Amino acid sequence: MNAGKVYLVGAGPGAPDLLTLRAAELLRRADVVFHDALVHPDTIALAANAEHVAVGKRCGRHSTAQRFINKRLVDAAMKHAIVVRLKGGDPMLFGRAHEEISALGEAGIAFEVVPGVTAALAASADLGVSLTRRGLARSVAFLTPRVGAGEKRNDWARAAASADTAVIYMGIGEAAPITASLLECGVAPSTPVVVVENASLPEQKRFVLVLKELPEIAALGIAGPAVILLGEVYSELQEQALTTSVQARRA
Repeated sequence: MNAGKVYLVGAGPGAPDLLTLRAAELLRRADVVFHDALVHPDTIALAANAEHVAVGKRCGRHSTAQRFINKRLVDAAMKHAIVVRLKGGDPMLFGRAHEEISALGEAGIAFEVVPGVTAALAASADLGVSLTRRGLARSVAFLTPRVGAGEKRNDWARAAASADTAVIYMGIGEAAPITASLLECGVAPSTPVVVVENASLPEQKRFVLVLKELPEIAALGIAGPAVILLGEVYSELQEQALTTSVQARRA
């Protein structure tokens, strides 16, 4: 079998210039690119000589079945030398890379994973707040409350409660149950929370609040990808937001 190679490439959090050099080079050389829904158009455009195939997944919208994506990757590798599977953020974090790697391995297709910047890091950079801080935050947890059909529920809330800083992916639509679960696990209602929408992009927005207020985020009309950041490292942002609010009322 004279098959090509599949590259699982991290597209980063959004901004095209956060793409790694290796990722950019592979896109320029690619024969076909299977890309997620949230990958920036300018990033996809780097694959000027490739066929572009959208296989995105968005919560609450029509999406491509994972088994179909797996088959298309295998089929494409039988025809092309360089196949790129372009994933938002980093392929190995909530990107279902394991399923694609398993399918490629079973088919005898060579693969390589090219890391990307994940949204938690981009959001921290936008905020200017480190996920860790000496004497205050020495542990970080990246979590998601979402589970697939037929999967057992995970104990994500307990993991979040035990970490000094927690970043919750794919949780905006479940703000109320997330809050209830964290409170039940002993997280204080006054714990600082920041929600960052469209991290790394010009249209980035941030919402500074405390845990007990998190359910209110559903009314703010967040449409772009967003992460929820939780922990005492964000207390200074909370204080700044309070000061700004007080000054606005006095003006």
